[in-house]
Amino acid sequence: MFTNFKSFAVIVAAAAALAGVQAQESHTVTFNNQCKKGTPTLVQGGKILSTGQPYKSNGPLVSAIAYLQTGPCGLNGESCTLIETTLQNPTTPGSGSSSDISLIVPHTFSVTSGFQYNNGCTGKADCNNANCPEAFHQPNDTTVQVACQAPNAGLVINFCA
Repeated sequence: MFTNFKSFAVIVAAAAALAGVQAQESHTVTFNNQCKKGTPTLVQGGKILSTGQPYKSNGPLVSAIAYLQTGPCGLNGESCTLIETTLQNPTTPGSGSSSDISLIVPHTFSVTSGFQYNNGCTGKADCNNANCPEAFHQPNDTTVQVACQAPNAGLVINFCA
């Protein structure tokens, strides 16, 4: 019986260690608004996570969007330039973070917008006009996605910078 207890204790300790590793994943989204107007907005699943202050996720941040609310933007960034992001630690090659700029209808160019990774990656994209090649214009423009394979990568979102 002692052997079973010892095995159980080893399993519990291993599970606790794995849970600790998973709990250490975090990603921070910050904003750099140089437009002198508007409110940077970060949304996930219809819920506003930030209106300009840094946002730190304790774990993956999946399918979040950001835009500069200047009045006409809908909750999901309609009528504005949209930044889309998933920030997550890679578990296999190619499964880490991915971000992009979207001008797919109903999104449209509103202000110069861009992003850059920090904390382990240097990828970035900027869009300063309605025809910028760094943005999605059609759903199949997948070459504009910017990947990051570093753990705990953060994202700086720039407006008018």
